[in-house]
Amino acid sequence: MAVVGLIIAGLVGVAIIIIGVLALAMPSNAAGFGIPGTRTDDPVFRSWLSVKSARDIASGVVLLALLATASNPVIGVALLGFTLAPIGDAAAVLCARGPRGAAYGIHGATAVVMLVGSFALLLG
Repeated sequence: MAVVGLIIAGLVGVAIIIIGVLALAMPSNAAGFGIPGTRTDDPVFRSWLSVKSARDIASGVVLLALLATASNPVIGVALLGFTLAPIGDAAAVLCARGPRGAAYGIHGATAVVMLVGSFALLLG
């Protein structure tokens, strides 16, 4: 069971780094992340996107560093903590009256997968 958790943690770490880098490199692709009326050419939006991208990249790097150096329970606790990010993202989309499909289908599903991975590591 722990192997499943390690695979999930690795995939989440790599995926969130890629998402952060792509958001910085191609901000226009971030339009569909769930906040309605998002104008990707707006300098204020780009500033917030830079903050989110830095958070995403840092989270992925920390998770990958833990995969290389830490025990399964430590990785499981970290992954559990990082689950707050997609939960917060889903809440932000819902508060902005964004599409529920994005809130639940993207951010909520990510949180569920991360919870599965963290429990697999903690219980495995």
